[in-house]
Amino acid sequence: MKDKIHPKYTPAKITCACGSVIETRSTMKDIKVEICSACHPFFTGKQKLVDTAGRIERFRRKYNIKD
Repeated sequence: MKDKIHPKYTPAKITCACGSVIETRSTMKDIKVEICSACHPFFTGKQKLVDTAGRIERFRRKYNIKD
């Protein structure tokens, strides 16, 4: 490898919106993310049902589905 052409690879902190902090190494010093493995529904096993503009209710009324 050539000298003085590669960026510095330093310790970095990845901060999630949920408050989780992960320490790793990167060329960036601080990284902010919206979702991480600690709060993502796929990894936690919890699934959030987000109803956008009443689409779920409309579907249930259309096909007469009750909870």
